[in-house]
Amino acid sequence: MIVGVPTEVKDNEHRVGLTPGSVAELAARGHVVLVQSGAGLGIGAADADYEAVGAKLVDTAADVFAPADLIVKVKEPQAGERAMLRPGQTLFTYLHLAPDPAQTADLVASGATCVAYETVTDARGHLPLLAPMSKVAGRLAVQAGAHYLESAHGGAGILLGGVPGVAPGKVVIIGGGVVGENAAQIAVGMGADVTILDRSNDVLDHLSARFGTSVRTMYSTGHTLDEAVTGADLVIGAVLVPGAAAPRLVSADMVARMRAGSVLVDVAIDQGGCFETSRPTTHSDPVFIVDDVVHYCVANMPGAVPHTSAHALNNATLPLVLALADKGTGDALRADVHLAHGLNVAAGRVTEPAVAAALGYDLLPVREALALL
Repeated sequence: MIVGVPTEVKDNEHRVGLTPGSVAELAARGHVVLVQSGAGLGIGAADADYEAVGAKLVDTAADVFAPADLIVKVKEPQAGERAMLRPGQTLFTYLHLAPDPAQTADLVASGATCVAYETVTDARGHLPLLAPMSKVAGRLAVQAGAHYLESAHGGAGILLGGVPGVAPGKVVIIGGGVVGENAAQIAVGMGADVTILDRSNDVLDHLSARFGTSVRTMYSTGHTLDEAVTGADLVIGAVLVPGAAAPRLVSADMVARMRAGSVLVDVAIDQGGCFETSRPTTHSDPVFIVDDVVHYCVANMPGAVPHTSAHALNNATLPLVLALADKGTGDALRADVHLAHGLNVAAGRVTEPAVAAALGYDLLPVREALALL
């Protein structure tokens, strides 16, 4: 199979779909790997590093997309990339389609088979390809929040960990999954006053067992959420509904009642955001202010640490990339129900129920789609 790795073109996105180590695995199995020149520079991988493990370097994205059977990326394809997709080709990357009607329409029109990292499951019902980036994003969320709490960056001038005689900052984390747990780990390590809200008692039990009295766990209701958010210095939105748009849990009214200089970090922005006042931002222009509250809503947060992120992502994706290349897309999806859960678009139809519901598409059930591949 011909596997293609284009250079990422989203704003300040320096990750890469395949590291040299992953390319070496594919090349050893006889696959041709086309890597766009410069694709790995953001993680410190030179073109020579790719050539040394058997990759073929090409100059442009078109040189990757035109011949490749399988395109492996990190972020959702931008408009120019979507125009290069074609029937018979497989795209394997993060998609986050539910809040993105333009991308969904383009992928449907392309006729390509599109498998989304974020809806691939495992035997425990977890999301193994989303988890590595969720860990990174959760940890980065606290770093970003602490940065923007500094007065020089628009914040209230609060040190999260406080000092003897001065109380620490109050961190509220909405959602106790992978993002929330990792955010709590960093916030606790910094000495902050940490509260986590979730609607799963099992999740709250797990967090309480892990962190003990270092965090306060609360069952999330309208009342507890309002009270926690309006009293916080830093709020981290870490909610996830797999494949679907994030629920807008924090209203504009709540934001208006927060203290001036407080900070919101919306990690759920990839799925539309969980604050009513959120809108996507970029690493080059990461924040905006609403009602004197700083909003950090960067839609590709792990891109800020591409070396760590790309290697962590490849650790999770490589076995599935190998399966797609070795067996072909159709056979790989039919052989692995968990990989098949990643199928979002096929045969010019939407195959992910949450995306179809969110955007008004007629659903092509995965089992029917698999018969066409």
